[in-house]
Amino acid sequence: MDLGIKGKTALVCAASKGLGKGCAMSLAREGVNVVITARGKDALEATAEDIRKATAAKVIAVAGDITTPEGRAQALEACPQPDILVNNAGGPPPGDFRNWSRDDWIKALDGNMLTPIELIKSVIDGMIERRFGRIVNITSGAVKMPIPELGMSNGARTGLTGFVAGLSRSVAKHNVTINNLLPGPFDTDRLRSNMAFNAKKAGKTPEELAKSRMEANPANRFGTVEEFGDACAFLCSAHAGYIVGQNLLLDGGAFPGTF
Repeated sequence: MDLGIKGKTALVCAASKGLGKGCAMSLAREGVNVVITARGKDALEATAEDIRKATAAKVIAVAGDITTPEGRAQALEACPQPDILVNNAGGPPPGDFRNWSRDDWIKALDGNMLTPIELIKSVIDGMIERRFGRIVNITSGAVKMPIPELGMSNGARTGLTGFVAGLSRSVAKHNVTINNLLPGPFDTDRLRSNMAFNAKKAGKTPEELAKSRMEANPANRFGTVEEFGDACAFLCSAHAGYIVGQNLLLDGGAFPGTF
């Protein structure tokens, strides 16, 4: 299927690895010019080269912390009028809420709620004027099924979800859509670090815990960054203009609800 976005421009955050890289790669394969951001310059440049070699797309790498005003300014200077925005940022660490300070909470909110809102604010009027815009926020399956040790992530990402629910419906008439992708267990560094945290608490090895988690998942595996990226690319496509304000859960069937 031709997704109808060849020649568009996308800003993809936290794209040096994991889910962000998967999204950037899938968009580039569709002929989208991508600007990718991440904090680590070397890893980011390596990813940019990987994408160029795999797709022949135009790729600009902007190293910086997207959760800071300076990082956002640098990214938007390189990509001032994106047609597509993929919001993504590493989640706050796991732990016990009793040990989290106000500063810990503010950092979590800055990274996983306020930064996406600031980026949306910066680009949405241009999208409305051009009558095309696709915004995808990578949140978490924890929005639907909270993970006890990830309380800061649960709270911050759910706050973003509530904000998007209102805004998305006010801009849809301009062919600007805002949706959220909710990853469950994907084979990423984030999953592996959380697995190590929980394995230590349970007195197991990370390999043992991973095996039991995969066996408990209806799909009997963890997701791949490639399939996540392809789901993102479709939400960004010209064919997805009637998908508005939705939370698309990609978790292999782990969430046991009907709705």
